[in-house]
Amino acid sequence: MSAGTLSTGGRVVPPEWIDYNGHMMDAYYFLAFTEATEAFLDHVGLGAAYQAETGGGIYTAESHLCFLSGVGEGAALEYWTQLLGHDAKRLHVFHRMTSAGTLTATCELMFLHVTDGRVTPMPPGAVRAAAALAAGQAALPRPGQAGRRVGIPAR
Repeated sequence: MSAGTLSTGGRVVPPEWIDYNGHMMDAYYFLAFTEATEAFLDHVGLGAAYQAETGGGIYTAESHLCFLSGVGEGAALEYWTQLLGHDAKRLHVFHRMTSAGTLTATCELMFLHVTDGRVTPMPPGAVRAAAALAAGQAALPRPGQAGRRVGIPAR
């Protein structure tokens, strides 16, 4: 993956993730990207330990998955994450999934920080971690799939 993206894990595709066409089922792409999300949230201090300690956490407000290449049983997946934007309450994240050096899928997400069911500012340590990651990734190009929408173009 390109220099500067954050490695957020990976896995080998198990047989139960494969459909009757021999490809990974749609739902498992989201599950794989959830693994990447958990690693990202741990990196910025907003993961499971944060939630257990404070009761605060991250809520996914929006997601967009793009399927780019089929993935079969036994494929080794790697996840890479880029922070596209952030403010006191939100994180705009872009995950890439690769296998054997090929980009297989992307997932763009908007996260909200919540406390007691309400959107609230993130703690200062998480804001600093997000700002440091964003600064380290500032020179990365914006991914081509970022900001896409679903629709049939007008003729």
